[in-house]
Amino acid sequence: MLRILHTADWHLGQSFHGYDRDYEHSLFLDWLQRTLAERRIDALLVAGDIFDSVNPSASAQRRFFDFLARAHAASPALQIVLTAGNHDAGARLEAPAGLMESLNITVVGTVSRDPEGAILHHRFLVPLKDENGKVAALAIAVPFLRPADVPEIAGSPDFYLDGIRELYRHATEAARTLRERDHQGAVLVALGHCHMQHAAESRDSERRIVIGGAEALRADTFPVELAYVALGHLHQPQELDGGRIRYCGSPIPLSFSEKDYQHRVVEIVLDNAGNASITSVPVPKTAVLHRLPPDRAAPIAEILQLLGDAVFDAELPPEAYPFLEVRVLDDGPDPTRRRRIEQALEGKAVRLASIKPESPQRSEATAKFDVGDPPSLADLGALDPEEIMLSAHRERYGTDPDPAMLSALREILAAEAHSFPAAVP
Repeated sequence: MLRILHTADWHLGQSFHGYDRDYEHSLFLDWLQRTLAERRIDALLVAGDIFDSVNPSASAQRRFFDFLARAHAASPALQIVLTAGNHDAGARLEAPAGLMESLNITVVGTVSRDPEGAILHHRFLVPLKDENGKVAALAIAVPFLRPADVPEIAGSPDFYLDGIRELYRHATEAARTLRERDHQGAVLVALGHCHMQHAAESRDSERRIVIGGAEALRADTFPVELAYVALGHLHQPQELDGGRIRYCGSPIPLSFSEKDYQHRVVEIVLDNAGNASITSVPVPKTAVLHRLPPDRAAPIAEILQLLGDAVFDAELPPEAYPFLEVRVLDDGPDPTRRRRIEQALEGKAVRLASIKPESPQRSEATAKFDVGDPPSLADLGALDPEEIMLSAHRERYGTDPDPAMLSALREILAAEAHSFPAAVP
């Protein structure tokens, strides 16, 4: 029997509207270490986006390495498999590979190639041992794949998606060959950091991998013989293809769109016959995200009344105060808005993360750009900046701008025209 725990999208080092998340991450990693020991986990799979940035802070890196050291000390037989996500620097993750191996940790951050440029698919393969030391599974640990990482498919209408499918096909063949040669009976599992068709995403916090959004993979990218596919990238926990393909989701909310997610990790127990028993393990909530009002924007006077009446738990340490997003009706320019909201919150045990003005109306032109094709360069060249400003001001505030504002815009446009005269056709 082999016990696996699947997690992803830690985003260590994230700054949330200017607030550090280290306290929440420290609580999650402490909980994760205890969970690994209590559930007698044999292998931990981390499917990318370990850090929030390709240049993580020193404190974020210390948090990461401290967890790895403590996890190994508490469970010396624990195997950890780490792959890079689109937020990670794959080569940087792999840099201490020799040291990591001494702690039973395998890092796959990049795609390895031979001198002729052929992909070395066996480098993705990680044998996973059960509590008796027998290889019970082979993990195909694939990091986030950029277009330059995938094999070229002659005549393919979509070289990127077809290249990803081809890479997983060859990697699975390599795993099958290794299993037949050395580890008969081992179950095949895979890691990936990607976007799947029909999967739900959090637009506020998940970076689109490919411009244009045409990066969604079909379930058949992962051969049916893979007993479990551990995915990262999308923060909402979800399952596809009957449950064998899963996003565990992020362990903490990374945007206000994630405030109601039930964050979790996933435990996979593989029996001797290769059958998978899958259990979601909820992650304790370490910080609360509030929206006020919860369902709509409100005028500033109503907002100030709500803030004055709001009560927050003053017994919490400051680093555990809830985050607050204020949704205010944007009915006109108001340079005092933030100051008045901050004054209403003085002395309250809450962290003001965001003031989100919401317009009472949307112009037809703006709606067209939201749902239609993006404007071409020719369209952009034909736009009149003054008309754009007038339209935007009328859309947001329902009135024309102050004449002084228009005069200032015209001065700027005149100065730019003098500095950058139009090209002669």
